[in-house]
Amino acid sequence: MSTGAKNTVHGPAEIAHYLPPHYLESELRRDVLAGLTAEPKSLPPKWFYDDRGSKLFERIMELPEYYPTRAEREILERYAPDMAAASPAETLIELGSGSSSKTPRLISALQEEGRLQRYVAVDVSDGALLGAGDHLSETFPGLELSPVAADFERQLHVLPRNGHRMVAFLGGTIGNLEPEQRTALLEDIHDLLGPGGGSLLVGTDLIKPEEILVPAYDDSAGVTAEFNKNVLRVLNRELGADFDVDEFDHVAVWLPEKRRIEMRLRARKSMLVTLPGVDLQVLFAAGEELRTEISTKFSRDGIAVELEAAGFRVAGQWTDSQDRYAVTVAEAV
Repeated sequence: MSTGAKNTVHGPAEIAHYLPPHYLESELRRDVLAGLTAEPKSLPPKWFYDDRGSKLFERIMELPEYYPTRAEREILERYAPDMAAASPAETLIELGSGSSSKTPRLISALQEEGRLQRYVAVDVSDGALLGAGDHLSETFPGLELSPVAADFERQLHVLPRNGHRMVAFLGGTIGNLEPEQRTALLEDIHDLLGPGGGSLLVGTDLIKPEEILVPAYDDSAGVTAEFNKNVLRVLNRELGADFDVDEFDHVAVWLPEKRRIEMRLRARKSMLVTLPGVDLQVLFAAGEELRTEISTKFSRDGIAVELEAAGFRVAGQWTDSQDRYAVTVAEAV
């Protein structure tokens, strides 16, 4: 990984670039080779999000069945002042910031506490960082904006280490990680902050009945199915693959023993898929499934246990009015 940043002047803030050249292309090839030769086959969910996938996810967030975005927004709108009071910060760092759409309420609350000076947005997409920066610079003209193009799973070491910081990890994204990945990331965030150096604010979806969980990932309008299949279109475009997208069915299942939803694509028939971009041929048996996302659900106590194991102490925890979702603030100790 590159250790020196290259700055691109565009709009009100400069992006500090830490990603190596052609990083996303090489990551896609690595993930495809690893995932499609594994048993069972899998791909990480980050490859849903090309322009089409991002627009589909925006539609998903507005669906009546998909509650997590609304629940998290409700919590932030209602309790952001309490979160800021629990851990006043000089710097807010948001991991996987995207459009930073949920951030203004938190920024406002931290500013009201009187200490916030800087907002650091961390994402792999220049476009998302620039768009968010343009909006936030107008909304918060006195706030120092520091967009960072980096992979938060591997490059936390490039982020600010001075002053009291709050690391925000929203959207329930932590649930997309396998348990060992969650442990490693939480420990890395603790190392970044250091004892007494700040806090982690994390959004997590809570365990609830299957009849609520599954429709959130398999809506009646079929938008999530199109979103899921979009990963095959990405591979067709980027790697010259020949997936017959219409011959895969969207599947969402609740696995209570693992406390998670899995999204999968199920082959309708036996197919041999060629991926020239990675010099690979992959056989799918009829009925074989490709896992494209996991979304772990947590209990309130379970969140605290994982945070405490990584060196944090819970300072506050808030849920929405229907107890579907939780936002937790934990201090690094």
